[in-house]
Amino acid sequence: MSEGMTAKCPLDAEDVTQARVASPFSHSSHSAPFVGLRNTLPSDVDIISPFIDQLMSFISRFRMADGNNFEIELALREALVNAIVHGNQNDPSKCVYVNCRCTTDGRVSITVEDEGNGFGYDTVPNPTSPDNRQRTHGRGIFLIRRLMDEVDFEQGGSVIHMRKGASADSGTTRKPQ
Repeated sequence: MSEGMTAKCPLDAEDVTQARVASPFSHSSHSAPFVGLRNTLPSDVDIISPFIDQLMSFISRFRMADGNNFEIELALREALVNAIVHGNQNDPSKCVYVNCRCTTDGRVSITVEDEGNGFGYDTVPNPTSPDNRQRTHGRGIFLIRRLMDEVDFEQGGSVIHMRKGASADSGTTRKPQ
């Protein structure tokens, strides 16, 4: 960064695990009490794994460790890589914004937003079609849609909302510690 310029993202890789509680156990007429975290990340692929480790630790406080947690982790990884590499074009002056909400009954909602121009999310080729099987990219959106219960795009594709329902046995979800 040149002299006199300041980074747009307030966090660096060491600060990435620090988050603030957005709504501790807020009540809504439409959902169970929840805890939310908001994070602002620099466009740096090296922070993805440490960030995911921290966020999954948070999520696991509300969900039993099961195959669904792996699905959330992989979908989140794909969304973050897409946001940094494709959305923000690895531009270090751009940020990625992550909001995660976990309900006390184990439901998880994650939003990932980049500062890019978006993309035609409805025109992404199916990677399982014979013409696309040998391609070395183009599987992230497909995986996210398969792994999460609900996936929605906004702002031309620069915002992705992902939701996963409660663990299979809702009676075994963990209470926050």
